Amino acid sequence: MKYAFLGIEDPQTSIEWMVYLTNKYFKMFIDGTKLTLYIAILGTLLGFVLGYVIGIIQDTKTGQGDNVVKKLFVRLLKILAGAYVEIFRDTPMIVQAMIIYYGLRQLGFDMQPVAAGILVTVLNTGAYMAETVRAGIGSIDIGQREGAWAMGMSPMKTMLYIVLPQAFKNIIPEMANTFLTNLKMTSVLNVIAVQELFMAAKTVGGNYYKYFESYLVIAVIYFVLCFVFNKLFNFMEKKLKGRNDYALAVEYMDNQ
Repeated sequence: MKYAFLGIEDPQTSIEWMVYLTNKYFKMFIDGTKLTLYIAILGTLLGFVLGYVIGIIQDTKTGQGDNVVKKLFVRLLKILAGAYVEIFRDTPMIVQAMIIYYGLRQLGFDMQPVAAGILVTVLNTGAYMAETVRAGIGSIDIGQREGAWAMGMSPMKTMLYIVLPQAFKNIIPEMANTFLTNLKMTSVLNVIAVQELFMAAKTVGGNYYKYFESYLVIAVIYFVLCFVFNKLFNFMEKKLKGRNDYALAVEYMDNQ
């Protein structure tokens, strides 16, 4: 049996099989890559928003002048947020996928595998980003909040306009790392029949019992994706830091 691609006849070596499988199942690998990127990007963005909300809740403080209802409500929110973070940080994502997908189906929710995969990614990302956001908020000098309050800004406006923009810059590197992690962790979603990149390789490998070569193909794809995005995030981080070839006004005055 002959194969037209690059004049390769019956594939013998692993490289030849990789070339042949890539050529024959190119569309399947591309579709798997697109779905992997879709889940990773959407899951990370929505998870980042969820993590921001949870992080703000965990950082919320009550004062002596607040009424009992407000104190109890804030306390309850903190307990729920803390429980959510601990549960999703202390259990494997593959187990979360199985529980959420099959659990929701038992409750009568006919959720599609892709939707369940996105939900799992969002909840998992939110739990990790919550701690990152809380640490980012804590890294901002408390004097800035006090200054804003002294100028008459409410705690909410202070958080939105003073603290969060600065915290955002501090947590971008961790957000990038979380996205790269999600890009690779989408592979566990094959257990709930999500047709992402790993599932594509599993299907292709099963057709010829060439799992090793099929997984090598997606290993190259994962590497290229992570390498490109890592370089892109590094570029964005440098741009956000701004220029460093400047002199402080104090130094300039001292030299006059």
